[in-house]
Amino acid sequence: MAELVFFSGTMDCGKSTLALQMDHNHRARGRGGVRFSCNDRAGDSTISSRLGLQTDAVEVVGGTDFWDEVVARRTNGLRVDYLICDEAQFYSPTQVEQLARVVDEMDVDVFAFGITSDFRTRLFPGSQRLIELADKVQVLQVEALCWCGRRATQNARTVNGIMVVEGDQVMVGDVAPQNSGDEPVPDEPVPAHAVGYETLCRRHYMRRVTAHGANLMAGADQPLPFDIDACLWPGAGALRHG
Repeated sequence: MAELVFFSGTMDCGKSTLALQMDHNHRARGRGGVRFSCNDRAGDSTISSRLGLQTDAVEVVGGTDFWDEVVARRTNGLRVDYLICDEAQFYSPTQVEQLARVVDEMDVDVFAFGITSDFRTRLFPGSQRLIELADKVQVLQVEALCWCGRRATQNARTVNGIMVVEGDQVMVGDVAPQNSGDEPVPDEPVPAHAVGYETLCRRHYMRRVTAHGANLMAGADQPLPFDIDACLWPGAGALRHG
């Protein structure tokens, strides 16, 4: 029987790479499928991996109806046995429900791939609905790493290297470390090139310590031989000056 499977994880855990691999494996066995994506880093109508793999896909927009997409293809004689749905966190809850209907009523396998939570640690609406409806939810075993070397569990948004926890849930940005030390200007639009994303362990997410911030502190004189982020503990100032 067909299944709705949600593969989830943080950035850098290989979701898009797995999506492309699964598509290849199914096609190699003669199955027909359709690839979908939304807001991919490489541009519209694309599934791309940070390893350099890339292929075409159907761009999911607000008006996309997955039921209609499958019906249209089958009506035209195309074989549709499965769907690859990358960047599924950006799908609407209604679109996720359409995917579940495609599985149940058309016997089409749906493999969805996406980030579970946003830069505020809140569930994306699409991911939340997938968790609620999926036959299986699989957390990818490839561990993304924080700058400290621990397992990364959170997706952080940065502006000029400084972590932020407010703003629109969806904002396109770079995934490369931000090296600028400039502070964002209050009440002014943030340039797209200044927005970045970084995976952090929970400890450093809660302390707001990005790789950029850690590098700055590592280069400064430290009065105590403690772990670098200990100096960000609220009571550290009192200890240093008391």
